[in-house]
Amino acid sequence: MTEIRVPEMGLVVLVGVSGSGKSHFAARHFRPTQVVSSDYCRGVVADDENDQSASGDAFDLLHYIVRKRLRRGLLTVVDATNVQQKSREQLVRIAKEHDVLSVAIVFDVPEQVAVERNAARADRRLPDHVVPRQRRELRRGLRSLGREFKRVYVLRDVAEIDAATIVHEKAWTDKRELTGPFDVIGDVHGCRAELEDLLGDLGYQIERDPLGRAAGARHPGGRTAVFVGDLVDRGPDTPGVLRLVMGMVEAGTALCVSGNHEAKLVRALRGRKVRVAHGLAESLEQLAAEPDDFRAAALAFMDGLISHYVLDEGRLVVAHAGLKESYHGRASGRVRSFALYGDTTGETDEYGLPVRYPWARDYRGKAMVVYGHTPVPEPEWINNTICLDTGVVFGGKLTALRYPERELVQRPARRVWYEPVRPLHPGPGHAAPGGHRENTALKIEDVLGNGGVETRLMGRVAVREENALTALEVMSRFAVDPRWLVYLPPTMAPSATSALPGFLEHPAEALAAYRDAGLNRVICQEKHMGSRAVAVVCRDASVAAARFGVDDGTTGAVYTRTGRAFFNDPALTGALLDRLRTAIGAAGLWDELRTGWLVLDCELLPWSAKAMELIRTQYAATGAAARAALPAAAEALARASARGLDVADLRGRVDRRLANAALFRDAYARYCWTVDGLDGMRLAPFQILAGEGRAWATAREHDWHMRIAARLAEADPSGLLLATESRVVDLASPESERDVTGWWEGHTGRGGEGMVVKPLGPFPEDRKIQPGIKCRGREYLRIIYGPDYTEPGTLERLRGRSLGRKRSLAMREHALGVEALDRLTSGEPMWRIHQAVFAVLALESEPVDPRL
Repeated sequence: MTEIRVPEMGLVVLVGVSGSGKSHFAARHFRPTQVVSSDYCRGVVADDENDQSASGDAFDLLHYIVRKRLRRGLLTVVDATNVQQKSREQLVRIAKEHDVLSVAIVFDVPEQVAVERNAARADRRLPDHVVPRQRRELRRGLRSLGREFKRVYVLRDVAEIDAATIVHEKAWTDKRELTGPFDVIGDVHGCRAELEDLLGDLGYQIERDPLGRAAGARHPGGRTAVFVGDLVDRGPDTPGVLRLVMGMVEAGTALCVSGNHEAKLVRALRGRKVRVAHGLAESLEQLAAEPDDFRAAALAFMDGLISHYVLDEGRLVVAHAGLKESYHGRASGRVRSFALYGDTTGETDEYGLPVRYPWARDYRGKAMVVYGHTPVPEPEWINNTICLDTGVVFGGKLTALRYPERELVQRPARRVWYEPVRPLHPGPGHAAPGGHRENTALKIEDVLGNGGVETRLMGRVAVREENALTALEVMSRFAVDPRWLVYLPPTMAPSATSALPGFLEHPAEALAAYRDAGLNRVICQEKHMGSRAVAVVCRDASVAAARFGVDDGTTGAVYTRTGRAFFNDPALTGALLDRLRTAIGAAGLWDELRTGWLVLDCELLPWSAKAMELIRTQYAATGAAARAALPAAAEALARASARGLDVADLRGRVDRRLANAALFRDAYARYCWTVDGLDGMRLAPFQILAGEGRAWATAREHDWHMRIAARLAEADPSGLLLATESRVVDLASPESERDVTGWWEGHTGRGGEGMVVKPLGPFPEDRKIQPGIKCRGREYLRIIYGPDYTEPGTLERLRGRSLGRKRSLAMREHALGVEALDRLTSGEPMWRIHQAVFAVLALESEPVDPRL
């Protein structure tokens, strides 16, 4: 029985004459989607699988499909004769382009078997010369197959073909089943003492051999160490480092990838001609003093190190010099070269060292890439990548990254062991450990590409190109400093239209919507009539610099739901943040939530503080026009009635409109008052969106947010912060529903805008739930729909309003907002956060009735 080993990600090329059994074999051993057949492609382009005149187009299509599948990392099987070297060259070239292994399976059946099989096929008639010619070409090419493909299997008769089995092999780099937790350790360079110190700091217990030498280490919590390579050279004890790491790898408590220094040391130990520089001499001298069996074991260990590892379901990639996304999990010479040496610009710096191409600035992958190779003063997050080589051998530090915690642990060097050619010193944009230095901005293709933005709550949310271009204009010209722009609040759908006389919206419909969705409880939150404000506030300037990369002394931002600065005066913003920061501290939230920064969703009152121009031009103008025109009309109708004309109906209508105009004016006027700086303003926080390491928007139910908001208001001696009333409703209790309805009626009757109803868990798993439903008061809606909206005919027409688009928009924007917060708190790069934020702004351009 022949065992054929094929890579899980790679190219399999079936080679054999017509009738040799390739298609039957492919159908037995591979999924239909994995097989790309030349006959099928011929049928696609010509409606006839036997039309040989279409072969050129058919193979163009076949090669296109192969490229697409290999780019996506899928096993691809090519079912064609492939007996000519020329026909195989293109396939081998495609495999190399995509850095995957290629395997050839040859079906070398007797010529007579193939002839008989072709004769038995009613759908195909081959000329007599075809099979003999194909067999001659196959035989000539057998000798070269070993040079073309990584592996070649030749099946020489029907019995061997029938007995063959397929074994799918994972790539050596594929350790996705290992989920950690991990401690990724930067370049050690022979600094054994510092490595032992760092392992101790990480909680590992050192294991020693009979001579007292460190020969392994184990973490009592089951953590696994991952070394990024360059264990050797320059430092005082390369054998000691190798002994320790080899012991850990053998015991399964560590993984290790190759560094360029291991690769060079292997060549030197094998007697190859290499330049003895950059610390190689020290390693060779130290290893010469070791026993032969240790040198042999060390050589075998280093020679067996692979280029990189893909870990934790593809979420973590470790490579010595880093690895761009298209190389993750791939196998080729250029992948190994990139992983060991990185990419260079072809230039050298003033110290004669190669200038590295900053691949991390272009990185857009979902996997976190952890690497070393190029010494940096401190670890720097660039996109979703981090370099851990902090130059311990040069007198710097040995650094480890705890994964998935994203915590850095460092141990300083005991001394300078090797003088660096290029000095270690902080450069522009230097960030403290654990901080972020973002060098890349959002690109339009980040939103438009791949059909939209992937979210945890709703899958992929698509963004129309025309909406994205509008949002790009807004963000690029008017938005706050993008480092603060971490979230945009979603829109919210209103309750279903009420059937009660005189009402367009009423609590009954909002409560019924959640009850019908299978919920048991909701919370009803007072809706303030002001302007939506997102506040990002840091405990101090050092937190702002370390976490957000803002080092100009500012400690936060306050911006609108479209990302614009709320105040034109930075001093006013600073004063508001100071009061908010003080309240957070007085309420004990910095320590309680274990964070140095918070993002809050708020409403800033009065409405006129931000919307005065809108009020003056749209609402006040309407009210003024009505109050000027309607009294004159009423007076004219009174005179007409006095002359005996029957204008009673018209006069009654004008009188009602005059009364409605007065109500309209009162409706918007109650949300307007004079302010002087912060005097007269009120800020009502109602949701703690995020803090360090936690997206509180989804981590806590909304009643928790209401309690925290109340504590903030109580802790604010200035009176700026305003508490938000709320009620929890038992949806199975008519009494509870009556109580909250009465509260809503009293609130709206006193001039309140209305309330927002939000769900409380547990949530049904089989349906999507609106994140919130707004239920606005009768008089407030007069501002939205006009002074006369309560007239019977108008109200009846408005009851036909459609809410489907608004509800869909609310769900999508909510999912994007949560996604932005998840990415922020998990430490993802700023462009990934902005991808979701930008999409919210783009969706705001969708054609939805703005009155909803």
